[in-house]
Amino acid sequence: MREIVLINITGEDRPGLTAAIMSVLSQTGVNVLDIGQAVIHDTLSFGILVEIPHDKQAADTLKDVLFTGYKMDQQVRFTPVSEQDYQHWVSGKGKSRYIVTLLTRKVTAEQLHRVSAITASNGLNIDHIDRLSGRMPLDMPADQSKGCIEFSVRGEPKDVDALRAEFLSVAQELNVDIAFQRDTVFRRNRRLAVFDMDSTLIEAEVIDELAKAAGVGEQVAAITERAMHGELDFKASFRERLALLEGLSEGVLQSIGDSLRLTEGAETLFAELKRLGYKTAILSGGFTYFAKQLQAKLGIDYVYANELEIIDGKLTGRAIEPIVDAQRKADLLKELAKKEGLRLEQTIAVGDGANDLPMLGLAGLGVAFRAKPMVKKSARQAISTLGLDGILYLLGYRDRDGQEN
Repeated sequence: MREIVLINITGEDRPGLTAAIMSVLSQTGVNVLDIGQAVIHDTLSFGILVEIPHDKQAADTLKDVLFTGYKMDQQVRFTPVSEQDYQHWVSGKGKSRYIVTLLTRKVTAEQLHRVSAITASNGLNIDHIDRLSGRMPLDMPADQSKGCIEFSVRGEPKDVDALRAEFLSVAQELNVDIAFQRDTVFRRNRRLAVFDMDSTLIEAEVIDELAKAAGVGEQVAAITERAMHGELDFKASFRERLALLEGLSEGVLQSIGDSLRLTEGAETLFAELKRLGYKTAILSGGFTYFAKQLQAKLGIDYVYANELEIIDGKLTGRAIEPIVDAQRKADLLKELAKKEGLRLEQTIAVGDGANDLPMLGLAGLGVAFRAKPMVKKSARQAISTLGLDGILYLLGYRDRDGQEN
């Protein structure tokens, strides 16, 4: 009668261990049903599920494995597995798989406890846990550190909306971000990323900066705030704000453009997306003048924004139609995906305002970045604690991947 045995090997990681163990197993024609290995701080955890043929002496095979492990200073444990238990395990392979990603400045046991408790209470089983962020020095300043833990989970949540609500509540309480997404082939095969500009790629709302220069800063800022929260129609509020800029000198644009700061992680994100073969675009309710500056700086492929009307060196207080509003952004995302021969599942959209929600909802990965509460609640994913390069973690990207040529 064949025997199924789980072999667990633990100890200091050593080169050649896998080869040595497999050499022993190969001598008796053992079949490997499952295998997994992890190394944490040079300590190895190695598991092999094997089927020993009925015409072989299992005891002799396992004794040789034990002896080989002993010679290499490893602890070896054997656990018999019944055929019934094995078949039950096999039948579970068709269950849905999801990825839970924890993003934080510093990973704590409390954060991991809360995330794992929520997954368990929603009927999900954790298959793998991986650290995607790099090794962190103990004295790294908090505002410069990055931590990311990825959980691969299996099962079907009892209520996906309730699960997301639980994650959002814990994220707000612990000042972390928790992303939950289905693990599909498209997650690893996205090829187009589109971005809002103001308060997403840059740390400012340009129209507010122009308003300050025109002496109407407080009036425009108040309208902007209400529009970003979704309290006002974007087109109407945009025209109202723009009208207040009538007569502003064109020369002011250059000085404001020079003062704009990129959001944390923007340069890293775009460098990696370009290296990975992504097409990128700005889809902005802001202004083409500033978007073109970012395009040159970050190597962005497409720019769609609003063109300021300028006559005799002064702003007229109007923009050239069509206005890039929420619906226009969503339409542009679909047009670009079609142009690049991509499915919408292969796209990423990132923004912070209510006028970004339609495109965030269409994209395969929609990310509310440092967004207003209403936008964060409505989007499927949100990042508030890390910079823009935190988006790479949602793609399964590891910090060490950036070191590859």
